[in-house]
Amino acid sequence: MQLNGGQRLRALRETLGYRMRDVELASNQIAQRFENEEFAIPPSRLSDIETKGIIPSIFRLYSFAAIYRREYRELLSFYGLELDGISADIGFGRPQKSHVSEALSNVRQVRMPTRVDPGFSLQKTTDLRRAIEQWGTVPMAYLGLFADDRYTYGYIGSEDFMMYPILPPGSFVQVDEAKNKVGEGSWRSEYERPIYFVEMRDGYTCCWCSTKRDSIVLQPHPLSPVPVRVLKHPQEAEILGQVVGVAMRLGDWHYSDFQPTPKGRSALTRDVPGQLGKEA
Repeated sequence: MQLNGGQRLRALRETLGYRMRDVELASNQIAQRFENEEFAIPPSRLSDIETKGIIPSIFRLYSFAAIYRREYRELLSFYGLELDGISADIGFGRPQKSHVSEALSNVRQVRMPTRVDPGFSLQKTTDLRRAIEQWGTVPMAYLGLFADDRYTYGYIGSEDFMMYPILPPGSFVQVDEAKNKVGEGSWRSEYERPIYFVEMRDGYTCCWCSTKRDSIVLQPHPLSPVPVRVLKHPQEAEILGQVVGVAMRLGDWHYSDFQPTPKGRSALTRDVPGQLGKEA
């Protein structure tokens, strides 16, 4: 049977040998130091907290943390509030102005990969979720989002120039697997056109896609040195989902030993099967 917050506080008190009167006296001293009676915990209120499910105020929770010699965040967790999970919620607020965020400065533990498939290669574009063999709890806040089952995450290999320069090699992409069908329509710019994460027989890639009968056209960016590929769908290529997020480093990317051959001028301006921003 799992104890509720009040029962856990009572267990702490009894483990330390405190009587209710002891807690009252100690909390009164804390209240005097802060000159704020909100920190005081009289026996009647302590009894309600321990037995009737009353949730203590932030001030009394501070007193409990000090008197019971526990971390404040641990006592918050007694009531289902995990501060380390705040990284999953910060995206719900959308400030209009740029700012410096301190929301994760005190986050200590999150879930992230602790064991990766030995066959994982930085040279190949990869479905990271398949490469991760084990998750663990470590102090790396944003990587906790990798545990979200709604998405898979991909890494653009150092030799994959398919969507260069929009998605340079070494980028991490977030993929929404629910969006695994090629969208039709028109787009005002290349940034609005959906980019898909595609699994092929010989690996993965990110690209624009279009379909024609039983074939899928994997289209690179016009400035990419990689040629267009036409594969059978779904036998030779399958869309895992649409890229909905990307993390990349700016300013220090450079070519590796792989030096692609530039396309001809016609290839730079050609869109298959139609013009950029328009699907057949």
